[in-house]
Amino acid sequence: MVTKQYNGSADEADLRRADSLAREIFSDVATKWALLIIEALGGGTLRFTGLRDQVEGISHKMLTQNLRMLERNGLVERVVHPTVPPCVEYTLTEPGAALRRTVDTMCDWTHRYLGDIEDSRRRFDA
Repeated sequence: MVTKQYNGSADEADLRRADSLAREIFSDVATKWALLIIEALGGGTLRFTGLRDQVEGISHKMLTQNLRMLERNGLVERVVHPTVPPCVEYTLTEPGAALRRTVDTMCDWTHRYLGDIEDSRRRFDA
């Protein structure tokens, strides 16, 4: 996978620019599954199956793809224990834990405004 390289320019951090590294990273982590995985791992280290149980509705394939992307971006650490069968655990890194605080704020916002949003949807759909 080819990715942009950060060269220290302000353009690389500008989310409004289509070619910015920041937008590429934002695009990776601002997905339903990534946010739910980060939220689940905020409670502590989990094995793959435990994580799949925490993120209801995610397929094996989507969980694998998202965990790899989060690991590639340095948000999740994957530890393989040399046992039979192998035990693989996932933990948030420091940047992942910092992002989790933002995810928590989004979850709080959702809980706070869920009724308002549902009312708006009903009015719009009527």
